[in-house]
Amino acid sequence: MTFTSPLILLALVPVAALAVAYVLLQRRRTRYAVRFATLPMLDRVAPTRPRWRRHLATGLVLLALAVFATAAAGPQMDLRVPYERATVIIAIDVSGSMEAQDVAPDRITAAKLAAVQFVRELPETVQVGAVAFASDASVVTPVTADRELVVRSIEALQARGGTAIGEAVFASAEEVVRQASAEEAASDDGSPSGTDAQNPAETEGTEDTEDAVSIPARLVLLSDGFNTAGRSPAESAQAALEAEMPVSTIAYGTPGGVISNGVSTQSVPADDESLRTLAEDTGGHFYRAESGAELDQVYEDIGSSIGWRTETTLVTTPLVLLGLALAIVATALSLRWFSRLV
Repeated sequence: MTFTSPLILLALVPVAALAVAYVLLQRRRTRYAVRFATLPMLDRVAPTRPRWRRHLATGLVLLALAVFATAAAGPQMDLRVPYERATVIIAIDVSGSMEAQDVAPDRITAAKLAAVQFVRELPETVQVGAVAFASDASVVTPVTADRELVVRSIEALQARGGTAIGEAVFASAEEVVRQASAEEAASDDGSPSGTDAQNPAETEGTEDTEDAVSIPARLVLLSDGFNTAGRSPAESAQAALEAEMPVSTIAYGTPGGVISNGVSTQSVPADDESLRTLAEDTGGHFYRAESGAELDQVYEDIGSSIGWRTETTLVTTPLVLLGLALAIVATALSLRWFSRLV
């Protein structure tokens, strides 16, 4: 927690002084009572003493004063809030190696289940697109607010061909740029276009081109093998940077994963090094998942950051309300127990 006017916190000093003075006063009253009356007499005169109750109301008042002093200093906290709009592209490797069964029941099935859950749990303000890549890459679902359309596209994916990681990044970057251009056109003519037509409410409040282009985008790319077709992941990193699209990569499968054609077997480990470099070069994060449960956890970790931003927010109002509540409770207890305000 930080403060816009930290010097005002000096107001806590007199509050602390009042607390110390109260404690000293209570000790002095105890000494005087013992000095001028015997203990048996005190028990007969005041057989039931309120004890902690007589201090609670005063303590709550002092605490309320401390809260008010803190609120006056303009406290502010970093809070995680959802973006008003954000774009996430999910790129899934559908190469032949995704038929390997080192991840139960097989890689492609477990990957689709985890991706579907990830899509459904993203914040409502996030629009989603899907890219599938094998020997080439294609956008199977343009960026849209229709989550079920994305889910159906992911569920229909089938394993085939080689692995074009770089092409997947290029295709995703082009989709992000296309979406930004659609947003820009919509802001210029004041009408929804492209996928925004599915949810006109999201275009309300769009004021200028800068707002449309600055929509944060993220690519989440899962692959279980080495790049075997198309442009390299290293080449695609520049396209991701130009699209302002960090790439979070997931190296999927176990090092011992194999596929078989009935005659021979082929080892199909993921290319950790290239995927890690791609993530680091674009400002994303690298993950490794060797089981369906680990993949679920990876998507959960990614989802906890995608679509959210950290915003410094004043918390003066909640503190003032807390201080007011403490003062009211203190007054109510004092009236109830001692028939006085404090």
